[in-house]
Parts: sequence; structure tokens; C-alpha cells
Amino acid sequence: MSKQTRDGSAGDADYGAIAADYSRYRQPDPRIADAIARALAPAETVVNVGAGAGSYESVAPRITAVEPSRAMRARRPPHLTPAVNATAEALPFDDDAFDAAMTTFSVHQWHELAAGLRELRRVARGPVVVLTCDPALVREFWLHSYAPSVLDTEARRYPAIEEITAVLGGRATVERVPIPLDCVDGFNEAYYGRPERLLDPGARDACSAWSFVEPALRERYVEALRAALHDGSWDARHGELRHRPSWLGSLVLVRAVPEG
Repeated sequence: MSKQTRDGSAGDADYGAIAADYSRYRQPDPRIADAIARALAPAETVVNVGAGAGSYESVAPRITAVEPSRAMRARRPPHLTPAVNATAEALPFDDDAFDAAMTTFSVHQWHELAAGLRELRRVARGPVVVLTCDPALVREFWLHSYAPSVLDTEARRYPAIEEITAVLGGRATVERVPIPLDCVDGFNEAYYGRPERLLDPGARDACSAWSFVEPALRERYVEALRAALHDGSWDARHGELRHRPSWLGSLVLVRAVPEG
């Protein structure tokens, strides 16, 4: 049984507390959306589990959204259909109810990963598509030099890609997704070439891993990055990233289809 916060958030992060400006910083990036749409094709009916405020719901003609957090459901724009209040581990749909299932930046929030993935497989006739981060690659991002506990937290929270594919079964592929320099979906690595953005408290709050670090330590991390930008040491080490059109970080797209 999943334990939920007062807000209804079913994972380890309380989005009722940290989601005030989430939608401002976490917009669906069209290039990432294209990768998701290709993975879902030719599905017409898709269930989006852990849908949040509705990112990436333009990827299929008919989307049914599932989101347990009251705060995130309230941030869904009016043109989107209301989200069903449910958790990944107990989806209120019949077997094979949808052409496909998807989840983006959500599996690391689930209390029972295997149960949630089995539910996605149960309700989808075709592909199950998971946008997530590979924990084996998380610490390769330059931010680990300035805010190690933040990325250590992320690496602990994200499930191993092999675990995801094993539970989903069938025929699975794993694709590393290029992150564009001007990415509008503000997860930590979206700022690989725009480090100043991580000095913005709102940008950090939109990345839940920061919420697991004590406030005083967070401030020390921010000051370390601020000092490195001021004295030029960040640019001396990583400045070429400011001009790199895209970057392969830990972002991956898992696609699993049934055998036969």
C-alpha cells in the first residue's frame, strides 16, 4: 500500500510543498516530446501515469491522465482533461484498456516500482514508454562537483534501467535522449550549458532532489556554484557546454512491447 502525503503525493516528494512554481519551470520540451511520440506510435489512446501538471500530453490523440497529487492536478491547464486521482500501483482501469501507457519523470516517486510497472503493462495493449534517468549516469553531470548530495540523492532514487525492463518484459529498447541547450523542461541536466539558471531558487525547487538536502547545505552548494561562475573556474572547466547544441546525459526513454 502506497503512503501518501496530505496533498496526495504518492512518492517521497511532497509536491504540495514544493510545486508552487513547478509549471513555470517544467514545460514540455518539443524535442523530448517528439521522442516520446515516436516511441508511442501508432497508439491513439494512452494513459499517462504520474501526469503532474500535464507535460507531454500532446504526444497522442487521446490521453487519460493519472495523478495522485492534489497540487499537481490543480496546476493542469484548462484545455487538458482533469486527471484521475489514483496511484500507479492501483490503476482503476480494465486490462488492455489503452493502446499504450506512458510515464515521465515519475517512476522514482513510486513506493512500489514493480507493482506500478505491472499495472502499466496490464492496462496497455501495446507499448509502455518510460522517460526516466539512468542512475548509473546521474553523477557524470558537472553539478556533482558543486552539489554532490543532490545528485547522490537522484542516483539513489532512480531505479536501475535493467530493473524497469525486467519487470515490463516483452521486447524492450533503451534510448538515450539528447537534451537540447535551450531545453524548457527544467530538470537539473536541462541547464547543462546554462549554469546560472540553477542559482534561481524556483528552478531548484522544480527539481525534487534538492528538497531532500538540508537548507543550510543547499545554500553552501549554491554559493559554491555562484563563486565558480564569478571567478571563471566553471567556464574554465565546462565553458564549451555553453555552445553545445545538445548533450547526452542520463535522460533515457525505455520502450517495452509485448512479445508476439
